[in-house]
Amino acid sequence: MDDPSRIYIGTAFVAGALLTLGLKDLVYPELERRIREHQACSQGPSEDPQDEEALSARAGPPAIVEGIEGCIGNTPLFRIKSLSDATGCEILGKAEFLNGAGQSSKDRVALSMIQLAEEHGILSPHSGDTIYEGTSGSTGISLASLARAKGYLAHICMPSDQAIEKSNLLLKLGAIVDRVPPAPIVEKDNFVNRARALAQAQTASDAQGTGFFADQFENEANWRAHFSGTGPEIYAQCEGKLDAFIAGAGTGGTISGVALFLKPKIPNLYVVLADPQGSGLYNRVRFGVMFDYKEKEGTRRRRQVDSIVEGIGINRVTANFEAGKELVNDAVRVTDAQALAMARWLVEKDGLFVGSSSAVNCFAAVKTAMKLGPGHRIVTVLSDSGSRHLSRFWAKAGDVGGAVDTQLEDVLNAHEDQ
Repeated sequence: MDDPSRIYIGTAFVAGALLTLGLKDLVYPELERRIREHQACSQGPSEDPQDEEALSARAGPPAIVEGIEGCIGNTPLFRIKSLSDATGCEILGKAEFLNGAGQSSKDRVALSMIQLAEEHGILSPHSGDTIYEGTSGSTGISLASLARAKGYLAHICMPSDQAIEKSNLLLKLGAIVDRVPPAPIVEKDNFVNRARALAQAQTASDAQGTGFFADQFENEANWRAHFSGTGPEIYAQCEGKLDAFIAGAGTGGTISGVALFLKPKIPNLYVVLADPQGSGLYNRVRFGVMFDYKEKEGTRRRRQVDSIVEGIGINRVTANFEAGKELVNDAVRVTDAQALAMARWLVEKDGLFVGSSSAVNCFAAVKTAMKLGPGHRIVTVLSDSGSRHLSRFWAKAGDVGGAVDTQLEDVLNAHEDQ
């Protein structure tokens, strides 16, 4: 290479370096601004700084969490494709069956009740304290899992007509299980009253440890778990754009807690109760009267809510339902036949295997979508998996087999004799 070429290349290199250094203060800030804008767009619109719960939910869980209790919450919200396509609405399912302790929405409630008891000095780990609860199953499973994780024992009372796999799982988790005949809440042998009495008896005795009655139906830690967790997560996942929320009520904690969080932020939100046959809450919401036609004397087959659906439906207003009932706009009654047909549809169309209460919620979501019309966004709760309902609900639903051509009208028009 001759000297003029070397001089040219050297001059160009120096000039380029000087130009880069000279423009750095102009170019780099612009580049950084574009990067920040791209990141902001990928994360969606920012929430109000006061919405700390929503911001926390958006951030997601840390890479490593502490114990199984750290695996509770931040569950996915996903589009249920078949229902969305069939109705023209965006129907979203909150996948509560993916909670990491007892694999249901009751994980949130169980953890909240235990933490509140610990804060008040009622429970002390590894001291022989026992957690007592009356439950149809899922809350008991969550309590049993967390009790073992946090150094307590669990004693669960449940109606004897609930799916046997629930009590079997409780036994595997080390809980004591009492399966008692179904009885109204006014009778001392009701499963809730029995759990309360056993807790009081242990506390009053000389036995080691306190008996703590969790009392999911009346304990405000229930709805507060959904106010501080489920509600903010839904708000963040939907970026505040939501038209309706659908949930059933057993204790009433989910629908109250979520509604109490979302309604102030989305005043026009349509909150709908999904209620199984035999429950009185449908008439309580629609007409202000706590009654169901299946409660009529001489027509009732069971001494509780006359439905094959487990986990939701009740014939009294609990403290947790009372907390948010004024925010519930409407109710949809779902028969057993309709719940069974919806459960089969979700397997056939989406490969989604859910429990009985989730099927009721999805049916009510479809009815709400049809009422509101296409173009609306609706969120419902998928409380637990169908694996907890094999011996009862799914035994009656039967095998889906090779079905591929069921129409939504078939689900909506399902009758008991089908």
